[in-house]
Amino acid sequence: MSSARFESDPEQNAHTAGFAERVRADQQKLTAELKPHYDFIVCGSGSSGSVVARRLAENADVSVLLLEAGGSDDMPSVIEAGQWPLNLGSERDWAFRAQPNPHLNGRSIPLNMGKVLGGGSSINVMAWARGHKNDWDFFAAEARDAAWSYQSVLNIYRRIEDWHGAPDPKYRGTGGPVFVQPAPDPNPVAPAMVEGARSVGIPTFQNQNGLMMEGDGGASIMDLRVRDGMRQSVFRSYVFPYMGRPNLTVLSHALVTRIVMSGKQASGVEIVHDGKVQRIAAEAEVVLSLGAIHTPKVLMLSGIGDQTELQRLGIAVVQHLQGVGENFQDHVGFGCVWEYPEPLAPRNNMAEATFFWKSDPNLDTPDLHTCQGEMPMSTAETATQFSPPAGSWTLFAGLARPKSRGRIRLTGANPGDPIEIEASTLAHPDDMKAAIACVELCREIGNSGPLSPFVKREVMPGNLKGAALENFIRDAASSYWHQTCTAKMGHDAMAVVDGSLKVHGIDNLRIADGSIMPRITTGNTMAPCVVIGERAAEILKIAHGA
Repeated sequence: MSSARFESDPEQNAHTAGFAERVRADQQKLTAELKPHYDFIVCGSGSSGSVVARRLAENADVSVLLLEAGGSDDMPSVIEAGQWPLNLGSERDWAFRAQPNPHLNGRSIPLNMGKVLGGGSSINVMAWARGHKNDWDFFAAEARDAAWSYQSVLNIYRRIEDWHGAPDPKYRGTGGPVFVQPAPDPNPVAPAMVEGARSVGIPTFQNQNGLMMEGDGGASIMDLRVRDGMRQSVFRSYVFPYMGRPNLTVLSHALVTRIVMSGKQASGVEIVHDGKVQRIAAEAEVVLSLGAIHTPKVLMLSGIGDQTELQRLGIAVVQHLQGVGENFQDHVGFGCVWEYPEPLAPRNNMAEATFFWKSDPNLDTPDLHTCQGEMPMSTAETATQFSPPAGSWTLFAGLARPKSRGRIRLTGANPGDPIEIEASTLAHPDDMKAAIACVELCREIGNSGPLSPFVKREVMPGNLKGAALENFIRDAASSYWHQTCTAKMGHDAMAVVDGSLKVHGIDNLRIADGSIMPRITTGNTMAPCVVIGERAAEILKIAHGA
């Protein structure tokens, strides 16, 4: 490999005709000749892990191994933005399910999660939502580190963005690796929804980030990671341009089963690859970026977790951390559906408008979050009851600040044993109150004047009240697929990592993914996970002079 090729601009290279072929050949060689040790091992190629691996690999003197349990992202269902639903339930989805929940009429809801290069960023709905100012300032308070504050994080967002909307230098950046734009040429129902929100008193903004996420909320066309109809996954934006470098090895179909421990120090990982169990050493650090379900699972299988739970399963306790797998949070949504007079084809990502608002003006931050879907969104139960026509659109009424808390539990000491997910959706009574407020607000917007040209009839829920409305909400509840918070950052008894993302009591082990959030962010979680990856990389570079 020539040094000239190594030093040339990787972002530019990534778009040349021969680059993908060269990457394939280079990576085949690198993975066929896996080394027994690397400086850094990053576990998981999702929205955080891809960022960490890329930033570390920018230093040619550092060797990085990026592990991914899933396979290739080079297929139409991943690449073409409008095909994202085809990934759900496919081999690119872990297809987790929560335990049956009495608060959802005994239902067990799907918790889809990416199992593919790019993780969630390769199968999600491509919304770029930064989180609210109050989220990041809360993170900073919990971490006791101003580097997590909104002002600090705003600088990261500006640095990494390549913004293609109206210029806004105070809030938006250009030239970074993260292409973002408001949904271009949206389905006319999307701007009508924004006007419908305005008609009921919700302010409107040019985009959903920046100023809109510093106050009471608002409505806007959605910011998307879509370019010319193609998904811009975090893996493709960060890792792929650097895969021609000899110091970055990307190994797919590699399931991380345990962290190899030397006393209280992480010294490597155990993986299953090609049907064989093998161990690979990390000279500097191991970074877990496996997401809010697999990160706590691997910690617990490695002896890091609540000692009572570990001893119950015969796992030797390395570090008692009672918060591992606890504090599970997710956004929940409820499909409110209207039939079009004349069906309109979805555009972009099939979801191009959004609003955030408060169920109670006395709250300090928006607790309601709704995305518009340009197709009917229903559960098996609501589909059976209401039979939404194919030519319909949805307001997916969501809770941005759920108070319910679930947990992740092992069912055995073997990595192949299934994980038990108690999502506890709607377990807190305040969540039902907020859900009712959000469904009623969506009905008010959906039936407002600006949307009347797009409404033949309201399909569901209709004018339900009391127990009937609560029953609809329990039947309609679905995950936004924003599973987070199961290895939270902080210094209390339930904290798993500190402000530098280091696992309490363990050396050379950090976590960089949505599991470290002390509280779920306001809106879709991909963008905050990218920031978590950027923060982790900064911290690692300082710690190791990398």
